[in-house]
Amino acid sequence: MSESFLDRFEQWTKDGMETQLPSPEPTPEEGMAILTNAPLERILDLGQKARFHYFGNRVRAHILNNIKNGNCPEDCGYCAQRRTAEGIPQYTLKPAEEILEEARAAKSNGAFRYCLVTAGRGPSRRQIQAFADVIRQIKGELGMEVCLSAGILTDAESASILQAAGLDRYNHNLNSSEEHYGEICQSHTYADRLKTLENLNGHGVHLCSGVIAGMGESDSDLIQVALELRRLGVVSIPVNFFLPVPGHAIENPRTFSEEQCLRILALFRLANPSSEVRIAAGREHYLKTRQADALRVANSLFISGYLNVKGSDASATAAMIAKAGFEMELSDGEAHGSMIKGEGETSEDLSLKDLADLRPFAEK
Repeated sequence: MSESFLDRFEQWTKDGMETQLPSPEPTPEEGMAILTNAPLERILDLGQKARFHYFGNRVRAHILNNIKNGNCPEDCGYCAQRRTAEGIPQYTLKPAEEILEEARAAKSNGAFRYCLVTAGRGPSRRQIQAFADVIRQIKGELGMEVCLSAGILTDAESASILQAAGLDRYNHNLNSSEEHYGEICQSHTYADRLKTLENLNGHGVHLCSGVIAGMGESDSDLIQVALELRRLGVVSIPVNFFLPVPGHAIENPRTFSEEQCLRILALFRLANPSSEVRIAAGREHYLKTRQADALRVANSLFISGYLNVKGSDASATAAMIAKAGFEMELSDGEAHGSMIKGEGETSEDLSLKDLADLRPFAEK
């Protein structure tokens, strides 16, 4: 097995990071070695050097808010909100005050960035204006960074409106390779997703885009996504591990060992050394007791669950981070210990969020 990329990367960590030389790019064959037979400790050590250079000992915490849930016309096979799924609470766009109240709670729980997520193919111009208004309010009152995930958005004027409102990032995951995408979704294409990213990036909005590992793809597909995200200059990469919840339509999902998950995270770090790499959905279910090892290469995570699936509560996540020797990167004015309130609970099952989870501040 050739270790030429690892040798080049190690040399870059000694000579290139400080002088801002471009990092070496793995070939597909070298990416395959990272995923299969390169020494695990070596790839974690190299990934850790890059992670600590760009992000230090800090872990960024993010909270997802489903500001619109269910009633989605798309057929994405990995999603519990797909058009044929049942049992998902449905509601239209939350009022601005409810979104703001949840943002306030997120900041008090130590969230660095607030991620607004909607179900649906893509936003109307009216919805774009509503998003812009609430983004201004969150940033003006709380000073938090804001990420929006609202589906396909190829309209240039809408991108300009969001940029003017102060949107920090737009999330639109590639999810899989172009070759595999037709196996997981038929209602839109990989090209639609790519055009969305290029549109937002062209209007000065940073990109958040990542992968869902475990949807029947090959290792080569994962490598293609890692390299495409590098080409696009994506600054934030959520690495999700597929959760087979009720309503999904993935016929042959993969499962992963803890080591395989660590290798996948290391691949995305080594291919994109200066990007924020996030352990997203599935960290409790797949990584289990090795979540701390994952933080050697990843520098952010979600707290209080995922899009429609419950996860560790905020205090359990904070306790895990502190025990592993890392520091939570909190919003301005928050104390490091503010989230640690005892042992907390870590959920490793695949329980879906109910309405109380999705709308904790809704009017009773």
